[in-house]
Amino acid sequence: MTHTTCAIVVLAALGASLAGAPTRGAAQTPGTRVQDVRAELSALADDSMQGRMTASPGGARAARYIAQRMKEFGLRPAGDSGFFQRVPLARSPHADDRSGLVLLHALQDLDSVPAEARAVAVNVVGVLPGSDAKLKDEAILVDAHYDHLGVGEPVDGDSIYNGADDDASGTVAVLEIARALAAGPRPKRTVVFLATTGEEVGLLGTRWYLAHPVVPLERTVANLEIEMIGRPDSLAGGRGKGWLTGYERSTMGSMFERAGIAIVPDPHPAQSFFTRSDNIAFARRGIPAHTLSSYNLHTDYHTPADEADRVDLDHMTGIIRAGARAVRLLANGPVPRWRPGGRPAAEPARP
Repeated sequence: MTHTTCAIVVLAALGASLAGAPTRGAAQTPGTRVQDVRAELSALADDSMQGRMTASPGGARAARYIAQRMKEFGLRPAGDSGFFQRVPLARSPHADDRSGLVLLHALQDLDSVPAEARAVAVNVVGVLPGSDAKLKDEAILVDAHYDHLGVGEPVDGDSIYNGADDDASGTVAVLEIARALAAGPRPKRTVVFLATTGEEVGLLGTRWYLAHPVVPLERTVANLEIEMIGRPDSLAGGRGKGWLTGYERSTMGSMFERAGIAIVPDPHPAQSFFTRSDNIAFARRGIPAHTLSSYNLHTDYHTPADEADRVDLDHMTGIIRAGARAVRLLANGPVPRWRPGGRPAAEPARP
């Protein structure tokens, strides 16, 4: 099977009909509603998604759901096939992670991989074009990883690692922020909404996006990653309060503070969260990039107990509302800048 045929099979499984023109539908709903958050979180963290492992049927099912929501909210499809950005992978015993997946350099490289070792996952990407004649060529990237750990070692009889907090919660935030911005006044800058695959197995989807960005990286002026916002953190002020990794590294956090947005500095600096999510890959390219979270170091992390019924929906909805304000500020206001010494060093080139 050639890589073209392989891609056709994958896209058929994902539902290539989503490549059609976007519809407005629910995008007219004002604000963020708890019932919408509940519905989306319950869908993404349902057992039917099989833990959303990268390049798995459950992961493909989740990608279809995310793309459908983006379409309903009025985003423009921005992948290489509708909302889907194909990420070519191979299964190899030499992979760095237990998944056995390695990222290929190009889609055509699938032709050089034995058929049984080929795998294709997808990022899901939609765009809300900017309205300002000058600023629309600049972009704000809002992202979360939708993958999780799949089906694994049973704990108390449960083998599905649903990842409700990690990171179905962040993925729902990306969707709901897209809904809010699409329903309100069009932002001045373009906003790219990205749900990545493969974060848990080496930032595979993010690495592919960096090589194939929807808007050139030199015109991507800020990145807000959203990860694990499903439970309140008392150290950040409790319910409805989020924190920003690397707060002191750029002017982004102080911009939010001046605007009265309930996002505070990361209260867990010893955990080095700034370098532990997709945002670090963009930060190392020079883009002011931070992660919005409220992770309280709960012990359900990376266990089957990370279920939707353990999420505080009112808290999560409050953070999403704050996130929507933050993204609108980034899209309409000044560009955040690194503070002296705040920009991380570039990552060494991979072989």
